[in-house]
Amino acid sequence: MAADLPHSVLFCCDHNAVRSPMAEGLMKKFYGCEVYVQSAGVRSDLDVDGFAVAVCDEMGVELHRHRARSFEDLKDWGDDISSYDLIVALSPASQRQALELTRYYHLDVEYWPIMDPTGIGESREAKLDAYRQARDQIITRMQARFGPPRED
Repeated sequence: MAADLPHSVLFCCDHNAVRSPMAEGLMKKFYGCEVYVQSAGVRSDLDVDGFAVAVCDEMGVELHRHRARSFEDLKDWGDDISSYDLIVALSPASQRQALELTRYYHLDVEYWPIMDPTGIGESREAKLDAYRQARDQIITRMQARFGPPRED
């Protein structure tokens, strides 16, 4: 199955604060050094979400040091979007942006409709449940696309 893995994947969402950092961290945990993984957002105006950090910590995925970056930040830092084998958009806005940025490249862009857990739930536990649901949606899509995890 390792041959089916792309060499590089860019996950993207709206702010690079919830869904795409979770996907980046989970991909690194499940598929290790076999794939170069980054994440970006349409904007990078928020810090990584504390609930996203908490539900990933439950699985041994560390997000607290993640720094949000946008597509524009990637470009400014010399990370050429055309060098990725696959871009996975986790929100409609990031899908539109990814398709716009890749229109001149032969590059796969996939859309995984992952729910946005922000603003769901009244209590801390209800909020955590919403974030767990988004995390688990990512895991389900990831394993369906890339196969079983290759955890150490």
